[in-house]
Amino acid sequence: MDLRVRVLILAACLLPCFVECEVRRYQFNVVMKNTTRVCSTKSIVTVNGKFPGPTIYAREDDTVLIRVINRVKYNVSIHWHGVRQLRTGWSDGPAYITQCPIQPGHSYVYNFTITGQRGTLFWHAHILWLRSTVHGALVILPKLGVPYPFPKPDHESVVVLGEWWKSDTEAVINEALKSGLAPNVSDAHTINGHPGPISNCPSTGGFSLNVSPGKNYMLRLINAALNEELFFKIAGHKLTVVEVDATYVKPFKTDTILIAPGQTTNVIVTADQGAGKYMVAASPFMDTPVVAVDNKTATATIHYSGTLANSPTSFTATPPQNATPVANNFVNSLRSLNSKKYPAKVPMKIDHSLLFTVGLGINRCPSCKAGNGSRVVASVNNVTFVMPTVALLQAHVQNIKGVFTSDFPGNPPHAFNYTGAPPANLSTTTGTKVYRLPYNATVQVVLQDTGIIAPENHPVHLHGFNFFAVGRGLGNYNPKTDPNNFNLVDPVERNTIGVPSGGWVAIRFLADNPGVWFMHCHLEVHTTWGLKMAFLVDNGKGPNQSILPPPKDLPKC
Repeated sequence: MDLRVRVLILAACLLPCFVECEVRRYQFNVVMKNTTRVCSTKSIVTVNGKFPGPTIYAREDDTVLIRVINRVKYNVSIHWHGVRQLRTGWSDGPAYITQCPIQPGHSYVYNFTITGQRGTLFWHAHILWLRSTVHGALVILPKLGVPYPFPKPDHESVVVLGEWWKSDTEAVINEALKSGLAPNVSDAHTINGHPGPISNCPSTGGFSLNVSPGKNYMLRLINAALNEELFFKIAGHKLTVVEVDATYVKPFKTDTILIAPGQTTNVIVTADQGAGKYMVAASPFMDTPVVAVDNKTATATIHYSGTLANSPTSFTATPPQNATPVANNFVNSLRSLNSKKYPAKVPMKIDHSLLFTVGLGINRCPSCKAGNGSRVVASVNNVTFVMPTVALLQAHVQNIKGVFTSDFPGNPPHAFNYTGAPPANLSTTTGTKVYRLPYNATVQVVLQDTGIIAPENHPVHLHGFNFFAVGRGLGNYNPKTDPNNFNLVDPVERNTIGVPSGGWVAIRFLADNPGVWFMHCHLEVHTTWGLKMAFLVDNGKGPNQSILPPPKDLPKC
């Protein structure tokens, strides 16, 4: 065969990947930056000096290379929240789970391919409380030529919700750990880094989105807050929900979104009101009276073109802080699109059926004087997770002994009335335990809240997988009757799910991703207190069913 013909044939074979798959390269410089919010200035950890950090753009099937250079005094790691990381657990990011952190003065290249995913995700620091300011959007566009399964919006905008402390957040949590008590709540909520005017600092600026009458806008909402679930509303406008956690849903209209830390939601807003300015509001949801929250509302503005800057703003009433019916109405409206192109592949036969209690406890702490010799802790199945000093994935792959054990309990070690009167003993056990799963096992996990200290909503995030939320309810899960009401047809598919206060949620997933995968509450205070565990998924037997070798620049502990 003529050499030119061979070259042409080879080029034709490679063309689809050249056209459709790109390598996206980014550089993250982790640096300190003096930043003023709420009438006070402090030095914060940022990526490239920005708060929120830069938006990463990619398409489905692209490979992403992000070089993170640590130029601050803290150890750093970055998690690409919601990215499946198929066989590339080394790039998942949680410190001491899949990697040792990047030490000051060092760098690491996160290298992953986005397979079978499109939509809004985000990235954030996954060590200490650094994610309070180290976070940003990760926008995955559909493959070239593939449309959205809804009318294409005229414009898109990223909207990152967050929290702001006047104090250094590392000092906030360190003081809490020293005392044994809960940390101070934040001083403000933020929308794209700005709280908007608040009572004790009316001059604080806010984010503004300019719109043109009759146009459609897709807002890519991200809750990057550390500890608080948020309601989101726009005065005078309905929101059409089309996606959560980078999975398409059956579109529905609402005036209020509930979004927990770690969750994303795409909504379409039509600029169908008269010219003017309309308030955007992010306010807290907490239906446990004894738990303190930052009760300030972050505000921004929808600004119609042609509206004078000094025009009055149309306001909206935020839901009460304890508006459980509003929260439930939103959660219960979510359904997977379950179309021919985007089917809901819900596992039907279950290999591992697990019941995990999630909640708080109290352990002895002689040095905790403010806590009268005790400290508040958190646990899964009464195990308060102890972070190792060697990354679990490294210990697993390199067979390093003594780092973790594989005896995480699949059921609570002591059954009790989980949402009723607490047991006499409120203490937990401690350990670095994983639950081991064979490759391709089907798993059901019922996450059961407990009333120890107080029932509370826990947004639980699973790394490495999406899961289907097949059921939820109040009180104690009943394994005999509750499965009869499971939705196995079009349950919402997510990576982060709210366990209702005083209730339970059931999730199902296929363990088709070898590696060590963190599961934890995305309220950072609960993660710090120990509400975390990990699944170890063994390699399969096929050629693409094993975790890839560790990269040469993997950070050392």
